Amino acid sequence: MDAAEIASGRERWQRRYDAARKRDADFTTLSGDPVEPVYGPPGGVSWPGFERIGWPGEFPFTRGLHASGYRGRAWTIRQFAGFGNAQQTNERYKMILAAGGGGLSVAFDMPTLMGRDSDDDFSLGEVGHCGVAIDSAADMEVLFRDIALQDVTTSMTISGPAVPVFCMYLVAAERQGADPSRLDGTLQTDIFKEYIAQKEWLFAPEPHLRLIGDLMEYCAREIPRYKPLSVSGYHIREAGATAAQELAYTLADGFGYVELGLSRGLDVNLFAPGLSFFFDAHVDFFEEIAKFRAARRIWARHLRDEYGATSEKAQWLRFHTQTAGVSLTAQQPVNNVVRTAVEALAAVLGGTNSLHTNALDETLALPTDESAEIALRTQQVLMEETGVVNVADPLGGSWYVEALTDRIEAEAEEIFTRIRELGHDGSITAGILRGIEDGWFTAHIAEAAFAYQQAVENGAKRIVGINAHTGTVAKDLEILRVSHEVEVVQRRELGLRKEARDNVRVKDALEQLVAVARSDGNMIPAMLEAARAEATLGEICGVLKQEWGVYREPARF
Repeated sequence: MDAAEIASGRERWQRRYDAARKRDADFTTLSGDPVEPVYGPPGGVSWPGFERIGWPGEFPFTRGLHASGYRGRAWTIRQFAGFGNAQQTNERYKMILAAGGGGLSVAFDMPTLMGRDSDDDFSLGEVGHCGVAIDSAADMEVLFRDIALQDVTTSMTISGPAVPVFCMYLVAAERQGADPSRLDGTLQTDIFKEYIAQKEWLFAPEPHLRLIGDLMEYCAREIPRYKPLSVSGYHIREAGATAAQELAYTLADGFGYVELGLSRGLDVNLFAPGLSFFFDAHVDFFEEIAKFRAARRIWARHLRDEYGATSEKAQWLRFHTQTAGVSLTAQQPVNNVVRTAVEALAAVLGGTNSLHTNALDETLALPTDESAEIALRTQQVLMEETGVVNVADPLGGSWYVEALTDRIEAEAEEIFTRIRELGHDGSITAGILRGIEDGWFTAHIAEAAFAYQQAVENGAKRIVGINAHTGTVAKDLEILRVSHEVEVVQRRELGLRKEARDNVRVKDALEQLVAVARSDGNMIPAMLEAARAEATLGEICGVLKQEWGVYREPARF
C-alpha cells in the first residue's frame, strides 16, 4: 500500500475515532506521558501489504472492531460460574457482580448438559458437581433471584439441550417482568463442536440444526439483542487441537451456521450480527494474539466475499475468550495464577470482547470463593494498572506478530479447502457433516494432541512443575467440595415440584411440542409453553428423543 492510501486510511480512522464515545479515564503511561490511541506507519512511508493490517474499526478488522479500541469500552469481565444448586450459584453470581464482574456466565452440571433431570438414574453422583443443576424454569428463577436479567448480560455454555434451557431462562425473565427486547447475552448452542470435540449431543445433527434455525429466527424477531449462537473453539482446543486447527474448525462451524441462516431465507445482514465466537487463550503468548487477529480478518473477508454481507456489523467477529484450562497443573497450582495472567493478557492484546480467567484450583475442583476472587482480580489488574487499554492493537505492525497472523490465516484457509472437499456439494456444511460422520475432525485433533504429549514427555516442551523445576515448598490447597446432600435435596425438590404443578397442562404442552416437531413450524413458542408449565428439561428432551431418536458416534479404532 502506498503512502497516500495509508494516509487516507488514517484520516478515515481519525474521523471514526473523533465520533466515537470514549470513557472518562486517564490514557497516559505510568510516568504520565500521553500516548496515541493507535499507531501506524510514519507519514510518507509505503508499507507493502498494509491493506491486510489496516486501521481499527474498518475492514478487514485485523486490528479490532472499533476505532477507539478499549478507550471506548473495555472488555466485559464475564466469569464462568456454577456449582451445586441454583441458590448456591446465585450467591456466587452476586459476589462476582459486587466485586466488579460485568456479566454472568452459567456453568451447568453434567446431567443438565446432557438434557437429563436430577432424578434420572444416569444423573446419580453427578448433580451439581461440575456446574449448577437446572431441572425446570423454577430453578432458573432461583438462579437469577434479585438479579435483573434485563440489566445484566448472561451467557450460557450449553449446546445439546441449549434451546429448552434458553426457554427456561426466558420464562424466568418473564416472571421477573423483564422486557424481552432488553435481554442481552449469548447462548452457546454450537452443536457442530459437540460432535467434533466435546461430545454432549442429544440427537443426530439434522434435528439439532432444525432447533438452531428456529432459535435464530425467533431471536431475530423477538429478542434482537440476544445472540443465539456462540460458535466455540474453546472445547476444540482443549481437546488437543493446534491454534490453527482451533481457528479453522471454529470459523468453518460459523460458516456452516451462516449457510443455515441463508437456507432459512434470513438476511445475512440481520442474523450474522447475532453470531458470536468463543476462543481459548493458551499459554503461547504471541501465537494466541496472532490467532485472534487472523480470526477477525478471515471472518470479515468470507462474510463479505462469499456470503454477501454488506454491513460492517455483519462482518464483525465478536468473541469471548477463556484462559486455557488444559494449561493448568495440579502440581504447584499457585503457578496457575501466572499462566492465567499471561493468557488473559494475550486475549486482551488480541482484542477480545469479553473474558473469563480460570482459577488456580480448577484442575482439582470447582473454584473456592478466594480463588474465584483472585481470577477476577487478575483481569482487574490488567484493566486498571497495566495501560493495555490505552492503545488499540499495540502490537500491530510487529514483524513477528504480523508474520504469525499471516501464517495462521494461511493454515486456516488450507483447512477450509479440505473441509469443502469432504462434502458432496462444495459447501462448508456438507463438509462438516461428512467430517463428523467419518471422524475426520477427531482424528486430526487426536494426532495433534498425541504429538504435543510426546513433546512434553521427551522434554522438548517444558512445563514448570511437571517436567521442569519440580521441587516445591507449596502446601496442599483447601478445595471446594460439593456435598452429596445437594443431590438429595435437588431430587426431593424436583419431586415436590412435579406433584404441585398442573400435570394436565404439562402433558398437553409436551404433546403440542411433538406436533410442531412433526410440522415445519417454529418450535420455540411451543417449547416456551412447556417451560411455562414447569415441564422439566428431561421431559422436554425425552419426548424429542422419542420423536427424533438419539445419536451414537460410530466406533473407530
